[in-house]
Parts: sequence; structure tokens; C-alpha cells
Amino acid sequence: MGLFRRNVTAAALQGPTAQASYAGGIVAGNNGKADRARAMRIPTISRGRDLLCSLAASLPIHYYLEQWTGEEMERIPLPPEAWMRRPEARVVRAHTLAWTMDDLIFQGAAYWYITARRAFDNRPSQFQRLPASEVLVNADYFIGNVPVGPYQLTWQGNILPADDVVAFWSPIEALLNCAARSLLTAEKLDQAATRFASSPTAFGWLTTSGGEPLSGDDLAELAQTWADARDTNGVAALNQDVQWNESTMDPSRLQLVEGRQYQSLELARHINVPPYLVGAPTGSSMVYQNAEQARADLVTFGAAPFLDCIEQTLSSEQVTPRGHVVELSRDAWLRNPMDNNLPDRQDSPMEQPV
Repeated sequence: MGLFRRNVTAAALQGPTAQASYAGGIVAGNNGKADRARAMRIPTISRGRDLLCSLAASLPIHYYLEQWTGEEMERIPLPPEAWMRRPEARVVRAHTLAWTMDDLIFQGAAYWYITARRAFDNRPSQFQRLPASEVLVNADYFIGNVPVGPYQLTWQGNILPADDVVAFWSPIEALLNCAARSLLTAEKLDQAATRFASSPTAFGWLTTSGGEPLSGDDLAELAQTWADARDTNGVAALNQDVQWNESTMDPSRLQLVEGRQYQSLELARHINVPPYLVGAPTGSSMVYQNAEQARADLVTFGAAPFLDCIEQTLSSEQVTPRGHVVELSRDAWLRNPMDNNLPDRQDSPMEQPV
């Protein structure tokens, strides 16, 4: 389709109307706010994102018909539609689900453009995921990131018919929005630690005695000359009127270890992943005996709102007939992987009768 032939960057969307609209990259850019690329350079965010996205990517899609029996809703399994095995033609399902989860985490929304429909009922049969950071939403009013009333979607300079775009509205505030200050604080702490690690010489200061006081420029030149000499030589020489004073500050304080650990804990809270799964200090350790509970914790505390959003959106009448339900089965993730590698007891050669 012609929509996908143009190669227009996201910057083209940052026109005068963008300020009155909601874009997926609402806090993106180099204007002092957080953006995804910078956020992913922070280990806690990278690890948390990978855990949540790998979870979504591993879940098979199940399809059901729901009907009322007079006492409860009964689910009748149905064969999956073709798009449920491969929503996009060019990539596997795992890729589509993982990056849909990524958009929901960072941008607070995700978009699938309908590229093909079935002839007999006009239902979607194939999609193309649109990067949420490049989609601009124009509306008169928003509640959070969700437009109220009629809205218009624009991608790469093209106006998209709303009926042809399946919009996933996250029930959780976009990470780049709610965690912007914490992300920038973590980035600055890492930069400060990098400055300490990049210098092969001990920290300290120079003092002068005797003679006339040096000007600011002379002091700066003296300090720079000393630093350059120490970086390239193991032996340094000083005038008798200049003295080097080595700092005795604890290296862990210079590397801001405690502050960076606390910030890691803060970011784990923002991304809703149990801290022990991203290596943040929690006062307890994870061992094999509780690994199964850890997988359950990741679903319950981190992924569940996003997975529910994906399921309920794909179960809407825009995608599936009324009464049909799309489910991302959690069973494959929650099952202990070690159980798949152990033979049944009765099949084990050690248990065969003599």
C-alpha cells in the first residue's frame, strides 16, 4: 500500500500542531527530557523492558467463543485465525508482541495498522505495527493519553483512517512521562561515575605558596597542564611553590555507588518489575526455589495490565466478531521450564521392573 512507501522521519511530525496533540514520543527529544534511546542505556530500564517484552513474546494466542449457559460464561475453544499466528507478514509473532509491549511501556500506546481484510466479513487478516513514537494523535481533549471524542491519527505525514488502526491504550502512564525525572537523575549519576572512572590519576587539588597570587586563567592552565602530564606519565614534576594534595575521599562515594543503587530501586518501581529481577537492592536474594514465584510476580506486578490491554483490544469488535475472545495464555510462562526436561516417573529406565 502507498502508505508504507514513503520514508519520512518522525521529526516531520514535530510541526506547529504537535504541541496541541499527543504523540507517542510525548517527552522525546534532546530538550532535557527523557527519550527511549537514553532510557535504554540505563541497565535497570533495559533489563526491566527485556523481561516484560520477552514475556509477551513467549505467550501463545488462544481464541474462544464466549456464551452464557444460564449460570456462567462458558468458553468454547476455536481454531486460531491466520493473523494470530503471524500478525505481520515480514516478522514473526514474537517480534510483533514484544514491540507492542515496548510501545505500551515507554509511550503509553501502541498501534496496528490493518493492511488486509477478509472478503466475506471485512475483518482484519493482517496488520503492520506502527512505532508509537511516530504516530501523532490530534483530538480536542485527552484523558491521560486517551483521546476523548473524534480524533485523527497521522503517521509519516499521512492521515490514517481511524477504522483502519487498532489502537492499544495503556492503562498505565507512559514510562517516559511519569519516570522522566528519575531517568534523568540516573543518567546524571552514571555520567558522574564515568567521569571518575575515566581518570587514571587520583583525585586531588593543587596549592601554590609564595609569590604573587595567580589569576583564574593561570590557575586553570596550571591545573590542566598537571592533569595532562599525569595522564600520560607515571612521574610528575612540580615547582617548589606548587604542592599536590591527594584526596582521601572513599572511592565508593566518588562513584556514587549508594545513590546509583537507590536510583536503580526507584526505576524498578517505575517500570513495575520486582526489584530483585533487575538486580536492584532489596535486602533478600533470589534462589532457584523461588524462581517459579518470580515468574508469577513478573506477570502479576508488571505485565498483567499490558497483557490485559492487548487481549481486550484484540477482542474488540474492530478485530474479532462479537462474543469472541483473544487470550494470551500465561500458562507457558508460568510453567516451570525444568518440568519439560524431566521424564515421567513411570517412563524412566530406572523405574522399570526387573
